[in-house]
Amino acid sequence: MAAAMSEGAIAGGGRAGGGGSAVGSAAGAPQGSPGVTVSAGGGAAARGADSPAGGGGAAAVPLRIAAKKGQLRSAPRAKKLEKLGVYSACKADETCKCNGWKNPNPPTTPPRVDLQQTVVSLTEPCRSCSHSLASHVSHLENVSEEEMSRLLGIVLDVEYLFTCVHKEEDADTKQVYFYLFKLLRKCILQMVKPVVDGSLQSPPFEKPSIEQGVNNFVQYKFSHLPTKERQTIIELAKMFLNRINYWHLETPSHRRLRSPNEDNADYKVNYTRWLCYCNVPQFCDSLQRYETTQVFGRTLLRSVFTVMRRQLLEQARQEKDKLPPEKRTLILTHFPKFLSMLEEEVYSLNSPIWDEDFMSSSSRNNELGIQTVISTQIISRSCATTASPASLEQSSTGSLSPSGKPTSGLEANLGDKRKLNEPIAGEEYKKPRVVGDIPLELINEVMSTITDPAAMLGPETSFLSAISARDEAARLEERRGVIEFHVVGNSLNQKPNKKIMIWLVGLQNVFSHQLPRMPKEYITRLVFDPKHKTLALIKDGRVIGGICFRMFPSQGFTEIVFCAVTSNEQVKGYGTHLMNHLKEYHIKHNILNFLTYADEYAIGYFKKQGFSKDIKVPKARYVGYIKDYEGATLMGCELNPRIPYTEFSVIIKKQKEIIKKMIERKQAQIRKVYPGLSCFKEGVRQIPIESIPGIRETGWKPSIKERSKEPKDPEQLYNTLKNILQQVKSHQSAWPFMEPVKKTEAPGYYEVIRFPMDLKTMSERVKNRYYVTKKLFMADLQRIFTNCREYNPPESEYFKCANIMEKFFYTKIKEAGLIDK
Repeated sequence: MAAAMSEGAIAGGGRAGGGGSAVGSAAGAPQGSPGVTVSAGGGAAARGADSPAGGGGAAAVPLRIAAKKGQLRSAPRAKKLEKLGVYSACKADETCKCNGWKNPNPPTTPPRVDLQQTVVSLTEPCRSCSHSLASHVSHLENVSEEEMSRLLGIVLDVEYLFTCVHKEEDADTKQVYFYLFKLLRKCILQMVKPVVDGSLQSPPFEKPSIEQGVNNFVQYKFSHLPTKERQTIIELAKMFLNRINYWHLETPSHRRLRSPNEDNADYKVNYTRWLCYCNVPQFCDSLQRYETTQVFGRTLLRSVFTVMRRQLLEQARQEKDKLPPEKRTLILTHFPKFLSMLEEEVYSLNSPIWDEDFMSSSSRNNELGIQTVISTQIISRSCATTASPASLEQSSTGSLSPSGKPTSGLEANLGDKRKLNEPIAGEEYKKPRVVGDIPLELINEVMSTITDPAAMLGPETSFLSAISARDEAARLEERRGVIEFHVVGNSLNQKPNKKIMIWLVGLQNVFSHQLPRMPKEYITRLVFDPKHKTLALIKDGRVIGGICFRMFPSQGFTEIVFCAVTSNEQVKGYGTHLMNHLKEYHIKHNILNFLTYADEYAIGYFKKQGFSKDIKVPKARYVGYIKDYEGATLMGCELNPRIPYTEFSVIIKKQKEIIKKMIERKQAQIRKVYPGLSCFKEGVRQIPIESIPGIRETGWKPSIKERSKEPKDPEQLYNTLKNILQQVKSHQSAWPFMEPVKKTEAPGYYEVIRFPMDLKTMSERVKNRYYVTKKLFMADLQRIFTNCREYNPPESEYFKCANIMEKFFYTKIKEAGLIDK
């Protein structure tokens, strides 16, 4: 099934007006294939098949580059040093200006790239500077294999961009390629990570993003629809967003010819940004890649929407005969209306969907966009960065309903251009927002501070650490194009496909080798049985694992027959990622239950994948259908259709990071350091809780009994304490306590007295409303007299003043009614 999809879907794009192929099924898809594919390209290869902006066979470019990188990284270290020496400056002496080693005996004609060719000796002299190859690579002697592999990846990206520079005809595009070429060469010389600098700024470039705007559009126009009809709109939106992510922008020069009266300056800036951050990184993974819909906003969408809409609809009409019947209404009727309504909002001057503080009228309706973190990942998954045909098939194919037909009221609702202030129909939207819901603008603000993948997921070098998800390494390899996933199967009514047959033979070999107790004839029969399909895991063009299964749509379950990964590729998370892909494949086909017989060695694996011995499928539905195995345990797994399984661990990490950031923000708001309590050292046995500085700011309130002991009016307490303190300061014996003790006047004072206090400090505290209770005030004043008696001898004048002032102080607080007389 996916075999035909991989032949038909092309991840490339056309020239000028953007991508070519719009929406259509794969060419020659077998009966029962999963319907419509929002392909990522397919136009004429105006710039050459190997150009990032090219079309036609561009889908093979990242795979071809990934294969070359895999070969080079597995080559002998001497060969790696030779490759890096070509791009490394000579270290023989300071006077040598040679920037790269050159073979003294180059072949007369460019040879075919072959990593197994003879390795040049490190003593071989350079054709330019005559210094040996070792002089060019001396700085790489202690470099780790990981760093070596990273630099070799940049080398192949440099060579690829060099080809692009020479093949590209457009001046603006050539200039960007040349800039990136020089940037990567510099990174090899300096052994640093590439960072695009200059006046382009860093993503995101505009808020709200295209993804957020389309999400808001769905909320704004269709939130009143029933669930099934709303899901259809969501599928249309996903198709549209996915198309933009793989759309190739027309060059600024072509745009000037098409629209000479338009201001081209802003478009040229966005075109350059798109090349550097979205397009070229698809093929040169040394550069960090961003999704077009997540870093660009309304400005870019306006510049491409009209042309893009026209070409999408034209292509759909041309390929209508290739569309499966159940998808024709969706593509030919509903999609044009969806685009027309969206076009109004894109070019409207006051559309609310582009407001940064746009708020959905219901917290219930968040299946599409970034109203929640999980919804963000659903969109991110459907617009996945990998350009493999299988991924395109998986991300862009959707179903309308279990019956595969659009619901009856959809067409009318697509034409209903409801205004924002109109009431929203439907009981489910009358629910009020949940108390404590986090505002959307706060979530967006927090997310904008953690857009760095390293901050969200941790550095790539740690993805095999103990705290990492099992499938994190496999997910990263899939994004880089190192591994691919394809659903394949044998067919009796179609011409055999050579690649599919090779994969099926590879799967048969993997299952036979990893499952030695299973008869080889039995494995062969099921793998090549047209009723069985296999999700194949492909690495460097060869099969390294797979899951063979048989679907029973009428019974609502799928039987997993074989599941294995070749032994030398285990413990890398491939098994988990393989099962997650299978789960998402079945969710698209509305089959939400797995059954399998697991032997004693496989039970642990299946438990980790969510299987249990508690079977949810009624026995009557699977007895007579599923194969029975002696000595094995029947296990089942029920799927949740709302979970994007391949990105689930990433979602959890992002949610945890967002929550962590929000907690940090809240703590920063309430984190205020108050002076500590020292009243207990002065003889105070207990104080009311509310007298602790800062306790009232937390929202705590004293009990009625406690409040009755204090003046009810805070202003009354303030005036009373201010008056008492003024009388104390006016007393003739208060002179020793008016100012803090100076170290020059009393050496060693602060070594004896750990908690000093004076009347000046108390005056400042009264002014700042520090004394929220009378006991805090009394404790500070008592501390002044206690400190004095502790430091000075009894016969001293200071000691006597302390006793006089203490009696006077207690007389005044009794007169004020603060303590019982």
